[in-house]
Amino acid sequence: MNRDVTLHDLVLAGIALAAGLVVAFLSRGLLRWLAKHAKRTRWSGDDVMVDALRSIVPWGAIAAGLAGAGVALPLTRTVQHHVNQILTVWLIIVITVSAARVVTGLMRTITQSRSGVAGGATIFVNITRVLVLAIGFLVVLQTLGISIAPLLTALGVGGLAVALALQDTLANLFAGIHILASKTVQPGDYIQLSSGEEGYVVDINWRQTTVRQLSNNLVVIPNGELAKSNMTNYTRPEQKLTILLQVGVSYDSDLDHVERVTTEVITETMKEITGALPDHEAAIRFHTFGDSRIGFTVILGVGEFSDQFRIKHEFIKRLHRRYRDEGIRIPSPVRTVALQQGNVVIPQQRTAEREPGEADSVRLD
Repeated sequence: MNRDVTLHDLVLAGIALAAGLVVAFLSRGLLRWLAKHAKRTRWSGDDVMVDALRSIVPWGAIAAGLAGAGVALPLTRTVQHHVNQILTVWLIIVITVSAARVVTGLMRTITQSRSGVAGGATIFVNITRVLVLAIGFLVVLQTLGISIAPLLTALGVGGLAVALALQDTLANLFAGIHILASKTVQPGDYIQLSSGEEGYVVDINWRQTTVRQLSNNLVVIPNGELAKSNMTNYTRPEQKLTILLQVGVSYDSDLDHVERVTTEVITETMKEITGALPDHEAAIRFHTFGDSRIGFTVILGVGEFSDQFRIKHEFIKRLHRRYRDEGIRIPSPVRTVALQQGNVVIPQQRTAEREPGEADSVRLD
C-alpha cells in the first residue's frame, strides 16, 4: 500500500465492485430476454451469438468492477500491475472461450441448415475450436510477458516427431477433410460401400465416419478406409431417385390391357403413399420372353432412399389385387419332367454287411 486505507477508499472500492455486480446482473437478465426472442427466429445463428454474450458481458462487468476497486484502493504500482494483469488474462480467457463457442456454433448451424443433412460434421467444428483456443492461449502467454517464439520453435520440432508417431491418425484426419472438401459425402447422405456396409452418414469427425444403418445400428468406418473404398452415394447429385421393380404376366395376357392397368396402379400409388413422387411419370417397359411369362420393368420414383421399401410394399399389394380383379394372371414357373420307359437301376439298401465290391440293385423293365 502507498498509504493507509481510509474509509473513503473502501467506499469507492465497494461502489465500483457493486456497480460491476449490478451491471452483470442486469445484463444477464437482458440477455436472457433476448435469448427467448432469438429462439423465435428461423435463423439459429442469433441464438449462438446471444449465448456467447451471456458469457462475456457479465464477466466483463465483474472484471471492470474489480479493476475500478483496484484503482480506488491505494495499491502499490507492482500490486496494481499484477491485478490488472490477472484481470486482463481473465478477460482474454472468457473472450477466447466465448469466441470458440460462437465460431463452432455458427459452423454447426450452417452444417445442419443444409438440405438433407441430419447431423454435423464435427471434424471442422473440433479443428476450429482447437485453433481458437490455441490462439487465445498464445495471447495469454504474450500478456504474461512469456515469449512465444521459443515455444513455437519447440512445437515445430516436436510436431515432426508427433506426426511420425501418429501417421494413421493424421491419415484419417486429412482423409476426413478431403472427403468433406470434395463434397462426395456429407452428413445425412445414404451410402453403400463395396464391402457391404450401408446407411445414413451421421457424423464425420477427425478420425472416423459414423454410419447409421436402417436397423438403427451404428457402423464406425475409419476415414482412410472410406476414402479408399468404392462407394455409392444414393443422395447425390440429388436425393430423389428411381427404383426398378420386375413383374411378369402370362403369354395369353393382353399387353395393352396390362400396361393400362399397371399405369393406373402406379399413378394411384404415387399420389397416395408418403415418400412417393406424385409428378413422377408412370413408366413400363416390356423386355423379356421368359420361360413361363412375359417380363417387364416398372419404374417408380421415390423422394428418398428409405422410402422405396414402403412404396414397393404398397405397390405390390395394390398391383396383385388389381390383377386379380382384372383377370390378369401372374404365372408360376412350371417344369415338365418326361420319363422314358427303359432300364433304370435303383440302388437298394441292405441291413446286412456286404462283401467288398458287391453291389445291390433292382432292375426295372
